[in-house]
Amino acid sequence: MGFWTLMLIAAILCPILMIGAGLFFRNTAPKKINYFFGYRTERSMKNKDTWVFAHKYIGNLWLILGLTLIVPSAVPMFFVIGKSEELIGVISLIICVVGLVALIASIILTEKALKKTFDKDGNRIN
Repeated sequence: MGFWTLMLIAAILCPILMIGAGLFFRNTAPKKINYFFGYRTERSMKNKDTWVFAHKYIGNLWLILGLTLIVPSAVPMFFVIGKSEELIGVISLIICVVGLVALIASIILTEKALKKTFDKDGNRIN
């Protein structure tokens, strides 16, 4: 049961982190543009406007994705209680990969939103 519990925690960790970071970033972008903390891409770091926009956008996206994924991430784990460690591990791995794909997709979507909203120099497009 200990291995199953560990794998359940691993399976829901990504959605939980998305919810936490989403709540934080949608309300509060780091005060200064920096290379250590926050959503740091070349496009998001152009100026304060792009920095704040990127954090609010990805914050909202992570909150929605995290809330959407938390139940579907946990439910399959309840179907493998008492099964082999190999099966539990495989199911948990699949769930974690889905969460990572969602994280990568959120970066792509945020970059597209930045590109649509700002020009290459970071000025807003009307």
